[in-house]
Formats: sequence, C-alpha cells, structure tokens
Amino acid sequence: MKSKRFCKAIGILVLLSTPLTYGQQLMVYPNKGQSSKQQEKDKYECFDWAKKQTGFDPNAAAGVAAPNTTTPPKGGAVRGAAKGAAVGTLGGAIGGNTGKGAAIGAGVGAAGGAMKRREAGREQAQEQQQVQAQKQQQMSSFNKAEAVCLQGRGYNVS
Repeated sequence: MKSKRFCKAIGILVLLSTPLTYGQQLMVYPNKGQSSKQQEKDKYECFDWAKKQTGFDPNAAAGVAAPNTTTPPKGGAVRGAAKGAAVGTLGGAIGGNTGKGAAIGAGVGAAGGAMKRREAGREQAQEQQQVQAQKQQQMSSFNKAEAVCLQGRGYNVS
C-alpha cells in the first residue's frame, strides 16, 4: 500500500517537474556571427514573442499542478462492507436469517466499494495524462514559435 503511494508521489513530481526542461530543448547556433550578448538579447526577445504568439508561458506552466490531485477515498471496501452489512441485515431479517443476510451484504458491499475506489484512481490517472498531453502540445507550439523567431534573426535552430 505504501509503495503505491510512493510511486504515485514520484509520478506527480515527475509530471510537475517535466515542463522545467521544455524551454531548454532548442539548440541555437549563430549563423551571422552574432555576439554572445546579441544572442542573449535575441533569445530573450524571441522567448517573449513566442509567449505572446502562443499564449503559453513555460515558466508559469512549471508551477501548475494537475487539476484533481486528490487521492481516491480511503476505505472503499470497508465502507461498502458496512453499508452492505446494514442492508443485508434488513434483508436477512425479512427472510428469517439476519446473520446470513449481513454476511452476504458485507461481501457484496466490500466488492462494490473496492471497485469504486479503483475507478476513481483510473479517472484521476486519465485526467493527469490529459493535462500532461495538453502541456506537451502547448510547449511544442511555443518551441515552434520561438524557433521561427530565432531563425528570422539569423540563427540555425534544432
């Protein structure tokens, strides 16, 4: 149980730290003998231009977390078992065997609660994947815009 939490925590940290490296993907070479001071000025201006063109700021995106990072409710099986036992007790009382009804209800409720918890975990993982895919698309557009700007200023960009 603890290892699953640890893996989830590591996964979230990786997702949140990944955008920090996006802006460093461009390799820039001055084709027209630009000085290092001019290169820095051009890089800064092209970064700013790309932000305006795409509406995406890689530096701001690095601090944004996935929307639903809450963990699924704990004790899904236990809560389900308790509810199922209560319902089973009522059903068993009507049928004449309260204990048997409670036991059946607890088993069914536990299974249902566990299934709900797993489903909530799957939905959360899917949301995180969608957020990450969206960030990657935005970063790709940003990098293209920045590269176009730098190429227009006489740099070879890859």
